[in-house]
Amino acid sequence: MSVMSVAVLLAAGSARPDEESWEQSLGTSGFEIVFEHYEDGNWDLFISKPDGSGVRNLTRSPGMNEMYPQVSPDGSRIAFVADTGAGRETVRSVWVMGMDGSGLKKVADYARQPFWAPDSRVLAYLPQEYPKWNVVDYYTKGMVYYDVETGEKKDHPNAGKLHHLYNPNFSPDGKWIVSTVHAGMGYGHAILLIEADGTKVFNLEIPGCRPCFSPDGTHLAWGPGDHELSVAPLDFSGETPKVGSPVLRIVDPKMKIYHIDWAPDGKSLSLSRGPNGKGDITKPNTHASACEIVGVYADGWDIFAINAAARGTIDLSSGHHPKARQITHDGHSNKESDWVPAR
Repeated sequence: MSVMSVAVLLAAGSARPDEESWEQSLGTSGFEIVFEHYEDGNWDLFISKPDGSGVRNLTRSPGMNEMYPQVSPDGSRIAFVADTGAGRETVRSVWVMGMDGSGLKKVADYARQPFWAPDSRVLAYLPQEYPKWNVVDYYTKGMVYYDVETGEKKDHPNAGKLHHLYNPNFSPDGKWIVSTVHAGMGYGHAILLIEADGTKVFNLEIPGCRPCFSPDGTHLAWGPGDHELSVAPLDFSGETPKVGSPVLRIVDPKMKIYHIDWAPDGKSLSLSRGPNGKGDITKPNTHASACEIVGVYADGWDIFAINAAARGTIDLSSGHHPKARQITHDGHSNKESDWVPAR
């Protein structure tokens, strides 16, 4: 079976010079995109240039299912989750390795959603709420900091009150963690700003999920709904942090769009896009739930790159858009992208 098609989606059009320059620069940007991909009954981590060329498999492990790649800020390591077992006996673990596959190390069993501190030495993760398997992404309780050099683990100062978080990530200065919470900590559903070395928690009062900081910490990207991703300024100047009005909206009224992430230089964004679905449990090593969730096969889902300098609205349902480019094309559950310096 073919790994994936890397044909270029966008033909030359009437793009303005600055838009054309962004498209042409993707292949020589100095970054690559890593993402989870399902093929032949197994999940692996794949990597490609942002123009869709140079696709390769990073993990190649039929006995283990690797997903949710998270690249360290210095580009030297990659953390991910790996599933073993099946059904309610599935065990999800957090792992870390060098970008060349060296130094593979298990961090913790019954653990989810690793995310890096800015120093690239501390890897945080969310312990699973109970040992028995559940696929939902908010099935978490607590937070642990892991030192990748010494192997030391310590709880977040407020770990006892952190419940049902998902998709956390650090601010570039390491002072804050932004995360979604669902049915936990007294919230129905919210995006929270959590003090990284303290007990302060702020509700950012914006709808949706899966937030992430821009590389300079001045903006937040997140998904207000299944068919929209937004970028807005983040203001820390007052007593309470505030999110401003969106400067960029990415929409698709037909397809779901999720998993927005920034390139380290702040010039591009990546995202996952595909039709609604609940998975296909006839496929080995997958689960039934909303198609955007880790471990659920999302038929027809692919990775896109977006020009982060764009303003206004980008409608991905309108066909060719000079500020958007499709990266993968086979639709084999290509999700959860992250960026890494090219080697």
